[in-house]
Amino acid sequence: MDILQEIIAHKRKEIEERKSLFPVKLLEKSIYFNSTPVSLKKYLSRNDLSGIIAEFKRKSPSKGFINRYADLERTTIGYMQAGASALSVLTDTNYFGGKNEDLTLARKFNFCPILRKDFTVDEYQVIEAKSIGADVILLIAAALTKDQISAFSKLAQGLGMEVLLEIHGEDELDKVVPGIEIVGVNNRNLKTMEISLKTSLNIFSKLPTEAIKVSESGISKPSQLVELKDVGYRGFLMGEFFMKHSRPELVCSSFVREVKQLRKEAVAHEA
Repeated sequence: MDILQEIIAHKRKEIEERKSLFPVKLLEKSIYFNSTPVSLKKYLSRNDLSGIIAEFKRKSPSKGFINRYADLERTTIGYMQAGASALSVLTDTNYFGGKNEDLTLARKFNFCPILRKDFTVDEYQVIEAKSIGADVILLIAAALTKDQISAFSKLAQGLGMEVLLEIHGEDELDKVVPGIEIVGVNNRNLKTMEISLKTSLNIFSKLPTEAIKVSESGISKPSQLVELKDVGYRGFLMGEFFMKHSRPELVCSSFVREVKQLRKEAVAHEA
C-alpha cells in the first residue's frame, strides 16, 4: 500500500495548487461543462463492440516509461477504429506521465466514452473531470472511505458522468455504495504488485448482479478476454499490453480480430 499512499499524498498537494490556479468558477466555464457525457454503461452493453476500454498510458510507477513518445491522436483514434468500446486516459503527471490536456485532446477526436484515469481524492477533481471532457471518473476503493465514494459518486452523477468503482478484493465489496453501476476488479495485488486474473474470476459471483463488471490489468491473450466474457464481464481495461508496442492501436486491432475469431469458432462448435 506504500505506493498508493505516496501517490495520494502527492495528489493532495497537487490539488491545492490547482485549486488556486484554476478555481471551480473557471472550470465551470469550460465548453465541456454543459455537454452531455457519453454512457460507458451503454457502450459496454453493445454486442457489436469488443468491451475493451483501451488505455493511453505513457508510464507507470512500477515500470517507468512504457511508451514515452506515443502519438495520442493516432493511438486513440486507432483504438476506436479497432473496435474498442471506450478509452481510458491517464491524467496523472508525476507517476504516469499524463496530463489533463491529453484527455481533452482525445475528446476532440473521439465520440466514444472516455474514462479519466486518475487518483480522485477531492470533490474538486470530479468537477475538473467534467471540465476537461471526461464521461466517466475512476474511484479507487482502497484510496477512499465509503462516505467519500458516496459523495463523489453523487457529485459525478449530478454532472451527468458515470463512475467506475475499482476494487481489489472481497474486503472492499462493502464500499460498493448504492447508485454505483460499473464495478471494476483490478487483478493487481496492491501489496505484492503481482497480477492474477483469478482475482476477477473468483470474485465475480460476489459482485452486485445489477452492475456492469469490468476486469482490469493483466489481460494479454484473446483467450483470457473470452474466458472473462463467458463468466459475465462486459468491460476489459487494457493499457500496458498495447502501449508497450510502438503502434499500440495496431496491436489492439489485431487483438480484437483474434477475439472475434475465437468467439466465432466457439459459436460454430456449439452449433
